[in-house]
Amino acid sequence: MATQFLMSIILLSLLISFSSSLPTYSILDATQILSNSGYLAMALILEFGSQTDLIPPSQYLTIFSPSDTAFSLSGQPSLDVLHFHFSPRSFSLNSLKSLPPGYQIPTLFSNHSLVITSHADRKISVNGVQINGSALYDDGFLVVFGVDNFLDPDFTVSGSINGSASGVLGCHVTSGDNDYSFEEASGVLRSRGYSVMASFLDLQLAVFMDHTALTILAPADEIVKGFMGDFSDFRSIFFRHVVPCKISWRDLVSLDDGVVLPTFLRGFKINVTVTDTFLMFNGVRVIVPEMYSNTWLSVHGLEGSLVMQEPNAPASNAEKNAVHFKAVKILIAFSFMLLCSFQLNSIF
Repeated sequence: MATQFLMSIILLSLLISFSSSLPTYSILDATQILSNSGYLAMALILEFGSQTDLIPPSQYLTIFSPSDTAFSLSGQPSLDVLHFHFSPRSFSLNSLKSLPPGYQIPTLFSNHSLVITSHADRKISVNGVQINGSALYDDGFLVVFGVDNFLDPDFTVSGSINGSASGVLGCHVTSGDNDYSFEEASGVLRSRGYSVMASFLDLQLAVFMDHTALTILAPADEIVKGFMGDFSDFRSIFFRHVVPCKISWRDLVSLDDGVVLPTFLRGFKINVTVTDTFLMFNGVRVIVPEMYSNTWLSVHGLEGSLVMQEPNAPASNAEKNAVHFKAVKILIAFSFMLLCSFQLNSIF
């Protein structure tokens, strides 16, 4: 059995030659937990991968880990079968629960996807194999679920497993929740590398004080910082990533391809592209679905930023100077918060 584990590791390293961008602590912590939970085979693969650039260059990874018993009974799995258990996306337990039956999850096995086969009010299953309860490990970057059997790349769905009706948009425009605070959402964003968007939320801009339900499409820090040359652009950057209603992940993946969503930035629209394996806003993929959700707010992580089209003519000086005094105070406060954040990061 140990020989089979080592062969699996060596074969994987021959094919996957990517550099890992997952935090080192994620690999180490997950390895320890897996080793103590009956998933030694996957623990060895992760440990070896962290030392030999095994893990692909993705900030996020979800693993569906077969148990040691499954490794022992199946013999040496092929490289493709092993790759089939890795997804370059972050799916928490709640994210998986929100996916409709038939939804396809991308994997590292080229042109092969996992299929959600669970139904409402039932335990989650993919490719007909049930997930063993909560995640074995989940720090927002690396998520590991346990499964008792290997997932079959040749799995086909028999009969119908229809999910939500296509085009149904659960868009709640206003919130009656008395606890209208961004504090919890901001904490989650910061823990996952979205500190800039968290700082915007911390300001609790006056436009949201009417308890509007929201969907935040959050680009990661390393992406959005590249678009922040002038603090007068901050408002535009933030508002074009905010939809004035709450749209859950289940509702998003049920939309018709080509649906257009409004934003808080006047004139800026978001075109939704829906395929069997991914969802995009203006050509930017969602990589962390349902990062945070409550009764009036949904946050989804993007792999890029929603970019404004270049105008045909430059704005006049009068238009550039027509900035509301309250907005200026907000932008200055935000600039100070960012400066403090960057200085703290440089210290630590």
